[in-house]
Amino acid sequence: MKYARLTKEQFEELHQEFINFLATQSITAEEWKNIKNEKPEAAEQELDVFSDLIWEGVLNRVEYLENISSKQMHLFFLEEHIMNLIAIKVHAEDVDLGTKEGFAWFRDNFHSDAVEMMTAQKKYSNDKNADKFQLIQQGASITKGELYRWFDQLIHLDS
Repeated sequence: MKYARLTKEQFEELHQEFINFLATQSITAEEWKNIKNEKPEAAEQELDVFSDLIWEGVLNRVEYLENISSKQMHLFFLEEHIMNLIAIKVHAEDVDLGTKEGFAWFRDNFHSDAVEMMTAQKKYSNDKNADKFQLIQQGASITKGELYRWFDQLIHLDS
């Protein structure tokens, strides 16, 4: 398995896709039931292959990731050949970026000395999707990129 097995909830969401996946392998509902009961290791393998296929499709399409903690934001724009990062660190003791109030403080004070911003770029390794997946495993969420684009515009206005 290259990525991670989908959760029970994710499998339930993708029930029809899983049925289609089994059908492409000429496995009927009855045969699947038998495989689960008689060859659980084979069933586990099928679940892993399906999970990897789903992850591969998602990772091929993802463009933006965000990892936000109480004091830091890591915003990623995933281009074809490079990952772009905007990193923000808040040094104010009583500010938590994960709260509405903390983010409001940040919006009003991002130019202050209490906020540190930097940008970076990095080429992918030989496995671009594994690089993306690693960021997700480290806590990043797939987003539409509004926050990244807002900061990108802000940074380019300042430079």
